[in-house]
Amino acid sequence: MKTAMQELWEYIEANYNEENFNIMDAKAKSLELEKKQIIDAIEEDIFHTSNKTAEEYYKETYDKTNG
Repeated sequence: MKTAMQELWEYIEANYNEENFNIMDAKAKSLELEKKQIIDAIEEDIFHTSNKTAEEYYKETYDKTNG
């Protein structure tokens, strides 16, 4: 499995010369993948999150737009 950062750079390298390349779309895709990877890791109990759900942990720790 690749990290969100690895996926982002692969996407940029493969597409940056394209006429319709949009860096903000690449950023959004990368952030969504990162969120999914964090939540999946928490749900698999890689991280100890006490009584919080993976989604709650993500929002409190990483999603600064909602808090």
